Amino acid sequence: MLIFNINNFDLLLIFLIFGDQFVCSNCCEPETLTRNGECCNDLHRNDQELHLEQDKLLESEKVKSQIQRINHMVYIPGGTFTMGSNKPVFAADGEMPARQISLNSFYLDKYEVSNAEFDKFVKDQNYVTEAEKFGNSFVMEMYISEETKKKIKQMVAAAPWWLPVEGADWQHPEGPDSNITNRMNHPVTHVSWNDAVAFCKWAGKRLPTEAEFEYACKGGKSDRLFPWGNSLNPKGEHWMNIWQGNFPTFNSGEDGYVGTCPVTAFPEQNKFGLKNIIGNVWEWTEDWWETKHTTKEKKNPKGPDHGTDKVKKGGSYMCHKSYCYRYRCVARSQNTPDSSAANLGFRCAKDMQQEYLQKEEL
Repeated sequence: MLIFNINNFDLLLIFLIFGDQFVCSNCCEPETLTRNGECCNDLHRNDQELHLEQDKLLESEKVKSQIQRINHMVYIPGGTFTMGSNKPVFAADGEMPARQISLNSFYLDKYEVSNAEFDKFVKDQNYVTEAEKFGNSFVMEMYISEETKKKIKQMVAAAPWWLPVEGADWQHPEGPDSNITNRMNHPVTHVSWNDAVAFCKWAGKRLPTEAEFEYACKGGKSDRLFPWGNSLNPKGEHWMNIWQGNFPTFNSGEDGYVGTCPVTAFPEQNKFGLKNIIGNVWEWTEDWWETKHTTKEKKNPKGPDHGTDKVKKGGSYMCHKSYCYRYRCVARSQNTPDSSAANLGFRCAKDMQQEYLQKEEL
């Protein structure tokens, strides 16, 4: 007697090929048979099992996708460092005093979240950003087309180069007549703190605390202006995307960019392997804004329990030493959680206890 080893997929394939010529011993009554034999109990069970296997495969692909996002993170070993400074550039920003902070190990995105990554999130969740809901977001005047400028009826008195542009959002960074077609590898912008939190949750991550961000920026060191040290241009090279020229009228683009740059641009900025942890776009952190700090040593601080503004760090392509010297590691600024702008993005962090995910083989 011949014995065939036929698996579920083979069985389904054979049945689809031979159609109603295929007969099994446990079929239903003849009058209840269909062309595809759905009433054949054993085959029906096999078909269900096949679908279950397919569902498991799809779920596995989702897990792999999540692991891949984890693999884009870098390991930040815990330690103690000096946060803040006793020589603040902007005292009103709460840069002082210098204080000892201890942190547990964690993971941080190597790159800022890109348009491509945010696009996946939006499509998967049918997500609508707050800028899209409000119908406008802020863009610097020099990046806006003349046609768009004609439609603007108000401005910020303290910073007249900032204009609220109707139709500006993450897909249209300079307004409705712009797009991100050739900028999918640039950081997503026009995202509020709330939008950033939603993305991080979807990705199985969270926003970094201000202390984590500053520690990572300093490479675990206590006293340095920039991630790599105290020289603006190490080895005479540009290592970050900031404003060169005369702010706000002329950006010479000596670093290669006059707006955002790809999230992979420039060398790794310190030993942790981070890219654009300063410059390019401001980045949201988890903390509520406060300016009065104590010198008391703290462990894993998370800022105040409530507030009106959230802390952002890192500076952006619009920062120039003459106006916004906030691309230093200790520098900080703030915005309300629903705010968005053309120079504001984020990256995600992740707690150490999920370390095993990073080690998964894709």
